[in-house]
Amino acid sequence: MKKIIASLLTALSLSAFASGGGVAWDRFPTEKMSDLASLQNGAKIFANYCLNCHSAAFHRYNRLQEIGLSKEQIKDNLMFTTDKVGEQMKAAIDAKEAKAWFGATPPDLTLVARSRADGSKGTGADYLYTLWRSYYRDETKATGWDNLVFPSIGMPHVLWELQGERKPMFEERMSHGKPEHVFSGKWEVVKAGKLSAQEYDNAVGDLVAYLTWMAEPQAKQRFNLGVGVMLFLLVFSVFAWRLNAAYWKDVK
Repeated sequence: MKKIIASLLTALSLSAFASGGGVAWDRFPTEKMSDLASLQNGAKIFANYCLNCHSAAFHRYNRLQEIGLSKEQIKDNLMFTTDKVGEQMKAAIDAKEAKAWFGATPPDLTLVARSRADGSKGTGADYLYTLWRSYYRDETKATGWDNLVFPSIGMPHVLWELQGERKPMFEERMSHGKPEHVFSGKWEVVKAGKLSAQEYDNAVGDLVAYLTWMAEPQAKQRFNLGVGVMLFLLVFSVFAWRLNAAYWKDVK
């Protein structure tokens, strides 16, 4: 029940996934995109911690078979709002009730990994990977949490039981002749979570990998098709070049 209540608070702000903040984005471990175990674990985390409030209405449960899950595994471990594998991945909370309770409908997350890219900072995957690893406890905020990537974020830290509580460490630097507190890149552990720091980073990487895959399931096939087309054009260019030479060889 505590986890559900915490998840419901994600509806408080539609801007929870908006890009922003002044800290540099960490690089998402892209090798996870080719690891089926990572994608499957990411789908499990998404279903347990995100799908309570956020839908992925442009994605269907049966597509999870493309990352190696059987229909039985999907039904037994990932489906909480329907018993039909062909249904869309909709939130457990009713959208109209959420809007009435919190004043805003929780945003759909189907394309969130594609929509948060910033050319000067990184990809949408980099943003999400950094966001979920930058929460810290702040009792002055309505949710009790804040985030270095998105200051005054409206979404609470729904993965806090896994990560625990941390405190960012700042150092004083001079900026334009004035002292300024800047994040040092180090954290102080206040309360340990269920996972170690490395295990938590790995779990977040799995979640982001799944969100990235969900945003474009055909990305790998599209890339492979593109490589095939380029190779075909390369071979065709050789034949066209020789044909052209043969056609004009007697022309003076």
